[in-house]
Amino acid sequence: MTNTLPKTAPTKAHPLQDYIERLLAGDALLPDSVTNLMEVVGILKSYGVVLDAYAVNLKYMAADQFLLLFPFFKYFNGEITPGKLFRHWWHDRINYEYAEYCMRAMLWHGGGGLDTYLDSAEFSEACETAIQAKIRRNPLLKVLHRVFPDFLPEQVRQSAYIRGLGQFWTIMSEMFLTLSDRYDAGEIKSIPEVVAHIKAGLVAGANVPITFAVTIGGETYDLIPESQGLTFLADTGIPYVEAVFFRGTPFLGTVSYNAQAGQIPVEQSLFAYGALYADPVPIGGSGIPPTLLMQDMRHFLPDYLRDYYDQGLRGSDDMRVQICQSFQKSMFCVTSAALQGLLPHSPDTEVAEEQSANQDFLAYWMDRLMPSRLAVVQLAGR
Repeated sequence: MTNTLPKTAPTKAHPLQDYIERLLAGDALLPDSVTNLMEVVGILKSYGVVLDAYAVNLKYMAADQFLLLFPFFKYFNGEITPGKLFRHWWHDRINYEYAEYCMRAMLWHGGGGLDTYLDSAEFSEACETAIQAKIRRNPLLKVLHRVFPDFLPEQVRQSAYIRGLGQFWTIMSEMFLTLSDRYDAGEIKSIPEVVAHIKAGLVAGANVPITFAVTIGGETYDLIPESQGLTFLADTGIPYVEAVFFRGTPFLGTVSYNAQAGQIPVEQSLFAYGALYADPVPIGGSGIPPTLLMQDMRHFLPDYLRDYYDQGLRGSDDMRVQICQSFQKSMFCVTSAALQGLLPHSPDTEVAEEQSANQDFLAYWMDRLMPSRLAVVQLAGR
């Protein structure tokens, strides 16, 4: 393909130009090695199992716990038994609180078509219709809605995010578990092949519709109808990456929330507390939400990854920290796949303007990744 338009001036090399070239060549932000491959696939297998559990619970909460003011049993998926209660109180269970942490991060940071729709008049109308059906025989909710008219709509808005994240994680879970199966079968032999698998999964699921409906009194109320055109990648995937991978929320106990201390940026857009930035050392500390995720993944590690962790300096004593480090590596692979899938033009284009557009797109994201743990994951070994 030739360029018939005047060529633009050469783009100044970015400080992280090597990473840009990697992505354009189909490689990953994480170096390719046997150890990295084993860590990434192993941790994504465990993550896939946990994500499936999170997704099932989130979708149950959105549909079956709709507008319950005191959802004491929201983590039980409708199955309440003495044994399950005991395991819940003993914390021998999946920590669904982490799923809600991610949902609230998305809700707070916003972005994407889902956020736009939830601020629209169409959603407000559908929301009010469902609320009226729910409070018809509930005097307490009637009074609450009359006195605080914005409270219940905000709960419905949150339920929509719960449902959207549940649908998103269902697809991601299957993608990661399939990756593990392919690795076990000898089909996945390198980090670039991991990235290619994830990229193919993102592309395949890109247009899966995001919908939300609740049943009240035998009638179904569409809160996010398919006709709205909300989809997996654009309306949940990209906002999720923005909210959880990049921005996140400051961990309690590690920084001061006092405005006078100035330890937290004034603008949300400057937040850099996401999975790609987090120092794994505090994992296991009070107030650090990812500890819950690491604890959950600890139960589903494949044997080869557990054996690898046991060979470390501290053995299983710092298992959660090691899991966090592997998880961070895997998230750089997912980020690589997402950036490659979102390139404005083919990575091997010979058109100067398209090459420049690809360069500018990746340069923007490299600017944001400069203070991340990108340099750390390049180091060999642990």
